[in-house]
Amino acid sequence: MKIYIEGLHKAFESRIRLAIMSALAVNETLDFNSLKEYLDITDGNLASHIKALEKEEFIGVEKSFIGKKPNTRYFITKEGQKAFRLHLESLEKFLQSSKIQ
Repeated sequence: MKIYIEGLHKAFESRIRLAIMSALAVNETLDFNSLKEYLDITDGNLASHIKALEKEEFIGVEKSFIGKKPNTRYFITKEGQKAFRLHLESLEKFLQSSKIQ
C-alpha cells in the first residue's frame, strides 16, 4: 500500500500556521489582535508564526492607523492561496490513501 504525502507543505506543519492560513483563507483580512484572540496565543508566538508565513510570501501585511493607534492587518496572498489549496488537496489524498482495505 502506498501512502500519499507529496504536496504537503512544511510551512503548514505547525497547527498555529495551519490555523492562521485557515482563518485568512475565509476572511479578507484580519488584524493582529483578532488573530491572537481567535487562536488564544501570545503576541510573541503569533508574531513568530506570522513572520515564517511572510517569509514564504504566503501572507501579506497592511499597516495603517486608526486614529493615532497603529493597526496591522494580514491577508493571504495568491501564492499563499495556491500553496494552501495544494496542501489541503494533498492532505485529502493522504487521508484517502490511508484507508486500509
